[in-house]
Amino acid sequence: MDKFERYFFAFLGLVVIILLAMVINMLNNPTSGYTTYGPDYSNMPGGMMGSGYSQGGMMGSGYVYPYGVEDFKTEFDSNGEIIYYTGYNESGQKIPISYGPNWLYVHGGSCVNCHGVSGKGGVPIMMAYAMPADITYDSLTSEEHEMEEGEENESYTDESIKIAIRDGLEPSGEELDLAMPRWHMSDEDLDDIVEYLKVL
Repeated sequence: MDKFERYFFAFLGLVVIILLAMVINMLNNPTSGYTTYGPDYSNMPGGMMGSGYSQGGMMGSGYVYPYGVEDFKTEFDSNGEIIYYTGYNESGQKIPISYGPNWLYVHGGSCVNCHGVSGKGGVPIMMAYAMPADITYDSLTSEEHEMEEGEENESYTDESIKIAIRDGLEPSGEELDLAMPRWHMSDEDLDDIVEYLKVL
């Protein structure tokens, strides 16, 4: 091996080490800067909806998903409502997820981004084939709960709603579409979100 080849491989090794150090740093600090917003949530970091969910972002100024909803909330009455609208809990912790649409990982989001302000869903979500369901408590727990054709009609209970949110399973044990994120929430946060679904 001549002198040039040794320098080339030494340089290449240095580049690989630097890239690995950058990746390790990113993995150790995945939510850097996302837990310092104030208690009124109006100065929450940008993301898909823009700063404070009221300007900029992917949807443009004053534009939120589902389309045409204006005056998006920045003040909340309960931890469940905070989670539903922001994906953060009242302690300012971002609730981690598995699965869900790819844009959720990049831009952030919460229940409201797919199921809407009313919780009734029905608006197609970006980069997914599944239509978001009506997740109002009355709809989920009623005997007429909407199911796919040919499936048994099994109503949700508080516990099965929590299992659907955390593990992505129907009351029958069947897996929900992977467009539904699996939210890794504490038991307290799960209790609070179920209580909020009751007032939607």
